[in-house]
Amino acid sequence: MSQLRIADAPLRRDLAAPALRAFFNIADRWGLGNEQERVLLGSPGRSTFYRWKRDLSGQLPHDVLERISYILGIYKALHLIFGNEQQADAWISRANDAPLFGGRSALDRMLGGQVADLFVVRQYLDAQRGWG
Repeated sequence: MSQLRIADAPLRRDLAAPALRAFFNIADRWGLGNEQERVLLGSPGRSTFYRWKRDLSGQLPHDVLERISYILGIYKALHLIFGNEQQADAWISRANDAPLFGGRSALDRMLGGQVADLFVVRQYLDAQRGWG
């Protein structure tokens, strides 16, 4: 198992720059603050977070790549569902009456801190698109 992790390290390093660039671009479009960004990335240490944000590089743990993957999927789904970019980007912060959200926003759910919180929002949007 450790050989698999060692072998994956160069791949994760190669994915870091495009993944971080995409994540921070989406976070900017969604109007997120640094603390919200940190939570979505799994609450890395402050120095690690600010280094990732500044350099857009570094070795990312598997769970951070998984989190970014869900966020990319959420972003893409929203832009497929809504024809208007502003509407798609604003949806994440609007109150939602769907049972999954209970009147809170999807962002509130995503900020629960667990990978599963990102997964269920992605799954919800996929279902709205008819993929669920």
